[in-house]
Amino acid sequence: MRSISSCLVLAIAILFHGMALSQERPSEPASTPYAGMPKIAPIGVRIAKYADVPESAKGPPVDPVKGYRLQDLGDGLYMITDNANQSMFLVYDKGVVVVDVPQSYAGKMKQAIAEVTDQPITHIIYSHAHKDHIGGAGSLGGHPIIIAHEETKKLLQRDNDPDRPLPTVTFRDKYALEVGGKTLELSYHGGPAHLPGNIFISAPKQKVLMVIDIVFPGWMPWRRFAIAESVLGSIAQAEEIEKLDWTTFIGGHVTRAGTHADVRTQLEFYRDLKDAAGKALASTKVGEGVDPADMANPWAVYDNFIDRVVVQCVNTIAPKWQSRLGGFDVFAWDQCFSMEQVLRIE
Repeated sequence: MRSISSCLVLAIAILFHGMALSQERPSEPASTPYAGMPKIAPIGVRIAKYADVPESAKGPPVDPVKGYRLQDLGDGLYMITDNANQSMFLVYDKGVVVVDVPQSYAGKMKQAIAEVTDQPITHIIYSHAHKDHIGGAGSLGGHPIIIAHEETKKLLQRDNDPDRPLPTVTFRDKYALEVGGKTLELSYHGGPAHLPGNIFISAPKQKVLMVIDIVFPGWMPWRRFAIAESVLGSIAQAEEIEKLDWTTFIGGHVTRAGTHADVRTQLEFYRDLKDAAGKALASTKVGEGVDPADMANPWAVYDNFIDRVVVQCVNTIAPKWQSRLGGFDVFAWDQCFSMEQVLRIE
Protein backbone atom coordinates (compact mmCIF):
# COMPACT_ATOMS: atom_id res chain seq x y z
CA MET A 1 0.00 0.00 0.00
CA ARG A 2 1.35 3.39 -0.94
CA SER A 3 2.05 5.85 1.85
CA ILE A 4 -0.04 9.03 2.05
CA SER A 5 2.97 11.11 1.02
CA SER A 6 3.67 9.01 -2.08
CA CYS A 7 -0.01 9.24 -3.13
CA LEU A 8 0.13 13.00 -2.74
CA VAL A 9 3.27 13.20 -4.92
CA LEU A 10 1.57 11.06 -7.58
CA ALA A 11 -1.54 13.25 -7.54
CA ILE A 12 0.51 16.41 -7.94
CA ALA A 13 2.45 14.86 -10.82
CA ILE A 14 -0.75 13.91 -12.62
CA LEU A 15 -2.13 17.42 -12.14
CA PHE A 16 0.95 19.10 -13.60
CA HIS A 17 1.12 16.58 -16.44
CA GLY A 18 -2.48 17.47 -17.34
CA MET A 19 -1.65 21.18 -17.19
CA ALA A 20 1.32 20.68 -19.48
CA LEU A 21 -0.74 18.75 -22.02
CA SER A 22 -3.42 21.43 -22.04
CA GLN A 23 -0.79 24.08 -22.67
CA GLU A 24 0.90 22.11 -25.46
CA ARG A 25 -2.15 21.39 -27.61
CA PRO A 26 -4.34 24.07 -29.22
CA SER A 27 -7.64 24.86 -27.60
CA GLU A 28 -10.46 22.62 -28.77
CA PRO A 29 -13.94 24.03 -29.06
CA ALA A 30 -16.11 22.81 -26.22
CA SER A 31 -19.33 20.98 -26.86
CA THR A 32 -22.51 22.94 -26.17
CA PRO A 33 -21.97 23.63 -22.46
CA TYR A 34 -25.53 24.26 -21.38
CA ALA A 35 -27.79 22.09 -23.46
CA GLY A 36 -31.50 22.56 -23.02
CA MET A 37 -31.31 26.16 -21.78
CA PRO A 38 -34.68 27.30 -20.40
CA LYS A 39 -36.59 30.03 -22.17
CA ILE A 40 -36.51 31.96 -18.89
CA ALA A 41 -33.74 34.54 -19.19
CA PRO A 42 -30.72 33.83 -16.97
CA ILE A 43 -29.32 36.32 -14.48
CA GLY A 44 -27.93 39.43 -16.15
CA VAL A 45 -29.74 38.98 -19.47
CA ARG A 46 -32.12 41.84 -20.23
CA ILE A 47 -35.41 41.01 -21.91
CA ALA A 48 -38.22 43.09 -23.36
CA LYS A 49 -40.83 42.04 -20.80
CA TYR A 50 -41.14 39.70 -17.84
CA ALA A 51 -43.99 37.24 -17.50
CA ASP A 52 -47.39 38.59 -16.50
CA VAL A 53 -48.20 38.41 -12.79
CA PRO A 54 -50.83 35.70 -12.16
CA GLU A 55 -54.15 36.87 -10.77
CA SER A 56 -53.64 34.82 -7.61
CA ALA A 57 -50.61 36.95 -6.72
CA LYS A 58 -52.30 40.31 -7.12
CA GLY A 59 -53.70 42.44 -4.30
CA PRO A 60 -56.04 45.43 -4.24
CA PRO A 61 -54.70 48.42 -6.20
CA VAL A 62 -52.94 51.38 -4.62
CA ASP A 63 -54.35 54.87 -5.09
CA PRO A 64 -51.67 56.46 -7.31
CA VAL A 65 -52.27 59.87 -5.75
CA LYS A 66 -51.72 58.69 -2.19
CA GLY A 67 -49.09 56.08 -3.07
CA TYR A 68 -50.26 53.62 -0.41
CA ARG A 69 -53.31 51.75 0.77
CA LEU A 70 -54.61 50.81 4.20
CA GLN A 71 -56.16 47.49 5.17
CA ASP A 72 -58.19 47.31 8.37
CA LEU A 73 -57.07 44.20 10.27
CA GLY A 74 -59.47 44.76 13.17
CA ASP A 75 -59.52 46.38 16.64
CA GLY A 76 -57.28 49.31 15.72
CA LEU A 77 -54.69 47.33 13.73
CA TYR A 78 -53.93 48.34 10.13
CA MET A 79 -51.63 47.20 7.37
CA ILE A 80 -50.09 49.93 5.23
CA THR A 81 -48.55 49.02 1.88
CA ASP A 82 -47.47 50.43 -1.47
CA ASN A 83 -47.91 46.91 -2.95
CA ALA A 84 -44.18 46.30 -2.76
CA ASN A 85 -43.49 46.78 0.96
CA GLN A 86 -45.76 46.26 3.96
CA SER A 87 -45.88 47.39 7.58
CA MET A 88 -48.50 47.83 10.32
CA PHE A 89 -49.67 50.25 12.96
CA LEU A 90 -51.86 49.78 16.02
CA VAL A 91 -54.09 52.58 17.30
CA TYR A 92 -54.90 52.71 21.02
CA ASP A 93 -56.50 55.26 23.32
CA LYS A 94 -53.37 57.38 23.86
CA GLY A 95 -51.29 56.81 20.75
CA VAL A 96 -50.07 54.70 17.88
CA VAL A 97 -47.62 51.79 17.74
CA VAL A 98 -45.86 51.61 14.36
CA VAL A 99 -44.45 48.23 13.29
CA ASP A 100 -41.67 48.86 10.76
CA VAL A 101 -41.16 52.01 8.70
CA PRO A 102 -40.20 51.07 5.11
CA GLN A 103 -38.16 53.63 3.23
CA SER A 104 -40.44 53.55 0.20
CA TYR A 105 -43.39 55.25 1.93
CA ALA A 106 -41.94 56.57 5.20
CA GLY A 107 -42.77 60.12 4.13
CA LYS A 108 -46.45 59.18 3.90
CA MET A 109 -46.69 57.18 7.13
CA LYS A 110 -48.06 60.07 9.17
CA GLN A 111 -50.58 60.88 6.45
CA ALA A 112 -51.79 57.29 6.47
CA ILE A 113 -52.12 57.24 10.25
CA ALA A 114 -53.98 60.54 10.17
CA GLU A 115 -56.71 58.87 8.10
CA VAL A 116 -57.79 56.93 11.19
CA THR A 117 -56.55 58.85 14.25
CA ASP A 118 -54.98 62.07 15.46
CA GLN A 119 -53.06 60.30 18.23
CA PRO A 120 -49.24 60.63 18.29
CA ILE A 121 -46.76 57.87 17.51
CA THR A 122 -45.62 56.56 20.89
CA HIS A 123 -43.84 53.34 19.94
CA ILE A 124 -41.96 51.85 16.98
CA ILE A 125 -41.28 48.13 16.70
CA TYR A 126 -38.44 46.94 14.49
CA SER A 127 -39.01 43.54 12.89
CA HIS A 128 -35.29 43.33 12.14
CA ALA A 129 -32.36 45.52 11.10
CA HIS A 130 -32.65 45.67 7.31
CA LYS A 131 -32.95 49.18 5.97
CA ASP A 132 -35.70 48.50 3.45
CA HIS A 133 -38.03 47.79 6.41
CA ILE A 134 -36.95 50.30 9.07
CA GLY A 135 -34.90 52.86 7.14
CA GLY A 136 -37.66 55.45 7.45
CA ALA A 137 -37.82 55.36 11.25
CA GLY A 138 -35.62 58.41 11.66
CA SER A 139 -38.03 60.51 9.60
CA LEU A 140 -41.01 60.11 11.94
CA GLY A 141 -39.63 62.54 14.51
CA GLY A 142 -40.71 62.80 18.13
CA HIS A 143 -39.33 60.56 20.84
CA PRO A 144 -41.07 57.22 20.47
CA ILE A 145 -40.07 54.15 22.44
CA ILE A 146 -38.29 51.85 19.97
CA ILE A 147 -38.52 48.12 20.65
CA ALA A 148 -36.38 45.45 18.98
CA HIS A 149 -34.54 42.23 19.60
CA GLU A 150 -31.12 42.55 21.21
CA GLU A 151 -29.43 41.17 18.07
CA THR A 152 -31.06 43.93 16.03
CA LYS A 153 -29.58 46.53 18.37
CA LYS A 154 -26.11 45.01 17.91
CA LEU A 155 -26.40 45.24 14.13
CA LEU A 156 -27.66 48.82 14.27
CA GLN A 157 -24.82 49.83 16.60
CA ARG A 158 -22.44 48.42 14.01
CA ASP A 159 -24.13 50.32 11.16
CA ASN A 160 -24.40 53.66 13.01
CA ASP A 161 -27.17 54.82 10.68
CA PRO A 162 -29.17 57.94 11.65
CA ASP A 163 -32.06 56.70 9.52
CA ARG A 164 -32.38 53.73 11.88
CA PRO A 165 -32.27 55.08 15.46
CA LEU A 166 -31.14 52.60 18.10
CA PRO A 167 -33.80 50.71 20.05
CA THR A 168 -34.56 52.00 23.53
CA VAL A 169 -36.04 48.68 24.69
CA THR A 170 -34.65 45.25 23.75
CA PHE A 171 -35.51 41.67 24.63
CA ARG A 172 -34.04 38.20 24.16
CA ASP A 173 -36.88 35.66 23.91
CA LYS A 174 -40.32 37.25 24.34
CA TYR A 175 -41.82 40.67 24.93
CA ALA A 176 -45.47 41.65 25.33
CA LEU A 177 -46.38 45.23 24.52
CA GLU A 178 -49.67 46.12 26.21
CA VAL A 179 -51.11 49.57 25.53
CA GLY A 180 -54.66 50.76 26.14
CA GLY A 181 -55.95 47.23 26.57
CA LYS A 182 -54.37 46.07 23.29
CA THR A 183 -51.51 43.61 22.93
CA LEU A 184 -48.71 42.81 20.52
CA GLU A 185 -46.66 39.72 21.34
CA LEU A 186 -43.06 39.72 20.12
CA SER A 187 -41.00 36.54 20.05
CA TYR A 188 -37.61 35.41 18.78
CA HIS A 189 -37.43 31.94 17.35
CA GLY A 190 -33.67 31.78 17.26
CA GLY A 191 -31.24 30.02 15.02
CA PRO A 192 -29.92 31.37 11.71
CA ALA A 193 -32.65 32.15 9.19
CA HIS A 194 -33.22 35.48 7.44
CA LEU A 195 -31.18 37.72 9.75
CA PRO A 196 -30.25 37.63 13.45
CA GLY A 197 -32.92 39.47 15.42
CA ASN A 198 -35.76 38.89 12.94
CA ILE A 199 -38.83 38.47 15.17
CA PHE A 200 -42.38 37.12 15.01
CA ILE A 201 -44.98 39.82 15.78
CA SER A 202 -48.41 38.53 16.78
CA ALA A 203 -51.65 40.41 17.37
CA PRO A 204 -53.56 37.59 19.09
CA LYS A 205 -56.96 39.28 19.28
CA GLN A 206 -56.91 40.15 15.57
CA LYS A 207 -55.30 36.77 14.74
CA VAL A 208 -52.61 38.50 12.69
CA LEU A 209 -49.01 37.30 12.42
CA MET A 210 -46.23 39.41 10.93
CA VAL A 211 -42.88 37.81 10.04
CA ILE A 212 -40.75 39.62 7.51
CA ASP A 213 -38.87 38.16 4.52
CA ILE A 214 -39.76 34.52 5.15
CA VAL A 215 -43.05 34.00 3.25
CA PHE A 216 -44.08 35.92 0.11
CA PRO A 217 -47.82 35.29 -0.44
CA GLY A 218 -48.46 34.36 -4.06
CA TRP A 219 -44.95 35.25 -5.18
CA MET A 220 -41.55 33.78 -5.85
CA PRO A 221 -39.39 34.80 -2.87
CA TRP A 222 -36.88 37.60 -3.42
CA ARG A 223 -33.55 36.50 -4.84
CA ARG A 224 -31.64 33.78 -3.03
CA PHE A 225 -34.36 33.15 -0.44
CA ALA A 226 -34.54 36.88 0.34
CA ILE A 227 -30.76 36.98 0.89
CA ALA A 228 -31.20 34.60 3.80
CA GLU A 229 -28.37 34.06 6.24
CA SER A 230 -29.52 30.43 6.29
CA VAL A 231 -31.68 28.96 3.53
CA LEU A 232 -32.55 25.88 5.58
CA GLY A 233 -33.29 28.07 8.60
CA SER A 234 -35.67 30.21 6.54
CA ILE A 235 -37.49 27.11 5.31
CA ALA A 236 -37.76 25.86 8.89
CA GLN A 237 -39.31 29.16 9.97
CA ALA A 238 -41.83 28.98 7.13
CA GLU A 239 -42.78 25.52 8.40
CA GLU A 240 -43.16 26.95 11.91
CA ILE A 241 -45.32 29.82 10.63
CA GLU A 242 -47.69 27.37 8.96
CA LYS A 243 -48.27 25.55 12.28
CA LEU A 244 -49.14 28.66 14.31
CA ASP A 245 -52.67 29.93 14.98
CA TRP A 246 -53.41 33.00 12.88
CA THR A 247 -55.80 34.11 10.13
CA THR A 248 -53.94 36.95 8.37
CA PHE A 249 -50.24 36.94 7.57
CA ILE A 250 -48.11 40.03 6.88
CA GLY A 251 -44.86 39.10 5.17
CA GLY A 252 -43.37 42.55 4.56
CA HIS A 253 -43.41 42.50 0.77
CA VAL A 254 -45.51 42.24 -2.38
CA THR A 255 -49.12 43.00 -3.08
CA ARG A 256 -51.34 41.44 -0.45
CA ALA A 257 -51.63 39.84 2.96
CA GLY A 258 -51.35 36.08 3.17
CA THR A 259 -53.20 32.96 4.27
CA HIS A 260 -52.21 29.52 5.49
CA ALA A 261 -52.75 28.32 1.92
CA ASP A 262 -50.07 30.77 0.75
CA VAL A 263 -47.59 29.39 3.28
CA ARG A 264 -48.35 25.83 2.23
CA THR A 265 -47.85 26.81 -1.42
CA GLN A 266 -44.44 28.29 -0.70
CA LEU A 267 -43.42 25.19 1.27
CA GLU A 268 -44.56 23.02 -1.64
CA PHE A 269 -42.43 25.11 -3.98
CA TYR A 270 -39.43 24.71 -1.67
CA ARG A 271 -39.89 20.93 -1.61
CA ASP A 272 -40.02 20.83 -5.41
CA LEU A 273 -36.99 23.12 -5.66
CA LYS A 274 -34.97 20.98 -3.25
CA ASP A 275 -35.95 17.80 -5.10
CA ALA A 276 -35.08 19.30 -8.51
CA ALA A 277 -31.70 20.60 -7.37
CA GLY A 278 -30.88 17.32 -5.63
CA LYS A 279 -31.66 15.22 -8.71
CA ALA A 280 -29.69 17.59 -10.92
CA LEU A 281 -26.66 17.31 -8.64
CA ALA A 282 -26.88 13.53 -8.64
CA SER A 283 -27.13 13.25 -12.42
CA THR A 284 -24.55 15.85 -13.47
CA LYS A 285 -20.85 15.01 -13.81
CA VAL A 286 -18.06 17.44 -12.95
CA GLY A 287 -15.97 18.33 -15.99
CA GLU A 288 -18.25 16.81 -18.59
CA GLY A 289 -18.16 18.90 -21.77
CA VAL A 290 -15.55 21.34 -20.47
CA ASP A 291 -12.97 22.56 -22.97
CA PRO A 292 -9.81 20.47 -22.36
CA ALA A 293 -7.79 23.67 -22.15
CA ASP A 294 -9.83 24.67 -19.11
CA MET A 295 -9.46 21.45 -17.16
CA ALA A 296 -6.52 22.84 -15.18
CA ASN A 297 -8.75 25.70 -13.97
CA PRO A 298 -10.84 24.28 -11.10
CA TRP A 299 -12.92 27.46 -10.84
CA ALA A 300 -13.96 27.13 -14.49
CA VAL A 301 -14.64 23.41 -14.16
CA TYR A 302 -16.94 23.88 -11.19
CA ASP A 303 -18.61 26.95 -12.64
CA ASN A 304 -19.52 24.84 -15.66
CA PHE A 305 -20.79 22.03 -13.39
CA ILE A 306 -22.91 24.35 -11.27
CA ASP A 307 -24.37 26.07 -14.32
CA ARG A 308 -25.46 22.74 -15.79
CA VAL A 309 -27.04 21.70 -12.49
CA VAL A 310 -28.97 24.97 -12.33
CA VAL A 311 -30.13 24.72 -15.96
CA GLN A 312 -31.63 21.33 -15.15
CA CYS A 313 -33.17 22.66 -11.92
CA VAL A 314 -34.87 25.59 -13.68
CA ASN A 315 -36.15 23.33 -16.44
CA THR A 316 -37.62 20.96 -13.86
CA ILE A 317 -39.51 23.50 -11.75
CA ALA A 318 -40.65 25.87 -14.51
CA PRO A 319 -43.57 23.88 -15.99
CA LYS A 320 -45.39 23.66 -12.66
CA TRP A 321 -44.51 26.98 -11.07
CA GLN A 322 -44.00 29.66 -13.72
CA SER A 323 -47.73 30.39 -13.93
CA ARG A 324 -48.41 30.00 -10.19
CA LEU A 325 -45.96 32.40 -8.57
CA GLY A 326 -45.61 36.10 -9.34
CA GLY A 327 -42.09 36.93 -10.47
CA PHE A 328 -41.13 33.31 -11.02
CA ASP A 329 -39.09 34.16 -14.10
CA VAL A 330 -37.35 37.02 -12.29
CA PHE A 331 -35.77 34.92 -9.54
CA ALA A 332 -36.01 31.26 -10.63
CA TRP A 333 -32.30 31.14 -11.43
CA ASP A 334 -31.37 32.70 -8.09
CA GLN A 335 -33.32 30.12 -6.12
CA CYS A 336 -31.82 27.20 -8.05
CA PHE A 337 -28.29 28.54 -7.57
CA SER A 338 -28.94 28.92 -3.83
CA MET A 339 -30.46 25.48 -3.38
CA GLU A 340 -27.68 23.85 -5.41
CA GLN A 341 -25.11 25.40 -3.10
CA VAL A 342 -27.00 24.44 0.05
CA LEU A 343 -27.30 20.80 -0.97
CA ARG A 344 -23.72 20.58 -2.23
CA ILE A 345 -21.81 22.15 0.65
CA GLU A 346 -24.00 22.52 3.74
